[in-house]
Amino acid sequence: MAQRGTYAKGLAKREEILAAALEIIAANGFSGASLQEIAQAVGLSKAGVLHYFDSKEELFVAVLRRRDALDQAAAGASDLEMIDLEAIDRAGITLHSFVAPIRHNVEVPGLTQLYTRLAAEATDPAHAAHDYFVERYAGSVEGLAHLIALLRDAGRLRADIDPEAVADMLLALADGLQTRWLLDPEVDMPARIEAFISLLETPDRP
Repeated sequence: MAQRGTYAKGLAKREEILAAALEIIAANGFSGASLQEIAQAVGLSKAGVLHYFDSKEELFVAVLRRRDALDQAAAGASDLEMIDLEAIDRAGITLHSFVAPIRHNVEVPGLTQLYTRLAAEATDPAHAAHDYFVERYAGSVEGLAHLIALLRDAGRLRADIDPEAVADMLLALADGLQTRWLLDPEVDMPARIEAFISLLETPDRP
């Protein structure tokens, strides 16, 4: 019984660290989020934080996973590969739902900076974030391609599009625009992506 209680407390502390790191990175950016500041926010030493996460990089990967879960929940777009057109319509999901997390990213530049920096570093297979990004892209392409195929077959998107290729293009566009926006905040990321999606829609769509 004591072990179960200790385990539950450990999970709760890990969640507390994640929440604090998410808030600090969103406010201060990747470079401004020190392990010391995160540790102080949850009443631990740096060594104490590293008891729950093997490294600062592993903590940041966990922060990105948490951000993804929150974004999916907000957009109502989780498990897209498992649902049909009726379920999509019932949930009010369209391809434009892809833009919702991009709009949110504008409000949390620190997390956008973290994602962009780690995405570049994760091209090294030895990096702590490598598996996260490989899995994320694979899952995102699968879910988006499924949604695009359903909308295309229902006549809502152009009949000549390749769902997997378009899913790849949307993700590449989003990631590229995030880099552009970090360099120049005047770039309107959501508007650029909305414009691209409009090119995919059939002429009679509103």
